[in-house]
Amino acid sequence: MNTTLTIYHHLKTIVAQIFSSLKLKDRDHPQGRKPILTNTEAVTCVILKQQQNIATKKSLYEIVEAPLSYNRFVATLNRTGKYLARIITAIMRLLGKSSHPLKFTDSTDIPVCLNKNGKTHRTMKGLAAWSKTGKGWFYGLKLHLTGDVAGQVLALKLTPGASDDRAIFRQMNEKLRGLFVADAGYVSEKLQSVFFLDGERMLLTAVRANMKKLATRLEIALVRLRMRIEIHFRVLKGCYGLVTSWPRSIDGYLTHYLASITARLLH
Repeated sequence: MNTTLTIYHHLKTIVAQIFSSLKLKDRDHPQGRKPILTNTEAVTCVILKQQQNIATKKSLYEIVEAPLSYNRFVATLNRTGKYLARIITAIMRLLGKSSHPLKFTDSTDIPVCLNKNGKTHRTMKGLAAWSKTGKGWFYGLKLHLTGDVAGQVLALKLTPGASDDRAIFRQMNEKLRGLFVADAGYVSEKLQSVFFLDGERMLLTAVRANMKKLATRLEIALVRLRMRIEIHFRVLKGCYGLVTSWPRSIDGYLTHYLASITARLLH
């Protein structure tokens, strides 16, 4: 048995335990005919693809020797998004119970295609948008993420690329507590005021170059630590293949992103 297939069977055991713990259905229609590929197996497949950097679903199909047609295999995998979302939420909720009070929030770009194809891209037209980062323009989505100083992922959200980071910040972190540190893109007196809970929660941001504000040494040190959240984005993109232009459906894109995130959280 090859190494990847061994990893697949080990991962399937873990996914099965998670399904059982969360009371997720392994079969969408328990009274009907048993599916060729169960939900546990399908979720295992999409996570395996991202963890092992398997380039295409075709290669994955051949590795796991799925006993169904390739088209049905792809369609089944693309329906796993709701299960991946439940798993991600459960893991973050568990991590949140022991999280460090010092937390960081930031966002990163997720292009859905090359810029030259942005005007003609159709698959993600309803969700993607043009936006600009320090690296330049992109057409796609944003991944917003909150993590603590210990490296635990506590909250995340996928939005169109043009979304306002400050608006997403409050939605995403509403249930969390602690000292939140973010870059100058989150500067807003209104946000800091509304988000503040005496003795429970506050937001500290870096300052823009044109702002006349003196920062204490402690504030400067905390803002510098904010760069730790970039590790999550680098790992998701570099090790778990977050950015892609391969899917041919919205479900395919969203399942891919959720599988990358799940693979990162379970590794």
